[in-house]
Amino acid sequence: MDIIIGGGKYGCNAVEFLRKQRNDFVVVDLDPNCQAVKRFKLQSAQHIDTQGEYFLHGDLSLAITLIDKLNPEYVFPTAPVHIAADMAKIKFELTPWTEAISNILQKLPQVVVLLSGKGKLILSFNRDHDCLDNCSMPETCPSSRIKKPCTMTKLMKFASPDAFILLSHSMAPGMGALKGTELQEFFNWAKTKDKFVVGTSCDCHGVFSAFKKANTKKLV
Repeated sequence: MDIIIGGGKYGCNAVEFLRKQRNDFVVVDLDPNCQAVKRFKLQSAQHIDTQGEYFLHGDLSLAITLIDKLNPEYVFPTAPVHIAADMAKIKFELTPWTEAISNILQKLPQVVVLLSGKGKLILSFNRDHDCLDNCSMPETCPSSRIKKPCTMTKLMKFASPDAFILLSHSMAPGMGALKGTELQEFFNWAKTKDKFVVGTSCDCHGVFSAFKKANTKKLV
């Protein structure tokens, strides 16, 4: 069973995709009347089996519990936050590590920096243009007409070699998902660190989050 975090526009796209694949899934969202519930008539459930289509009303804490329980093949991160990082923040009581982001910025061309601050860094090869719907991420961006020098994943690994980079696997044009096994691998890795950087990337876009354990003494 796959997990969709977020029942908005992109969560609906994930539901359509999984229905075509005849895959079982659960949608998690804070809004019990989100688009996915209204559009697909998903029934709210108190508990779920390993088969079927479900909606669960809850936040990322619930998503963490479901990942541990269901061992999903894929997790679709359709909510407008850095899903993997924010779940780790909840699991391990983390606080932002701002110095790490400052160090990463020095290794990146400013043309790809979309937003920076509070321990987070958002990157895009298409910073100044609107992305096309259902884009297949070709080497030359169909929006900006600029050829990417490399994938965003490669650029992020160069800028922060010690970071744990999660790949957003392309499921269909315009749709990415995290592998459940890779997400669990990240959680196991993060559990052993007092401070760390995690990134999520596709070919065109990426986000870094840097954390330190809340109970760790101030790092210098």
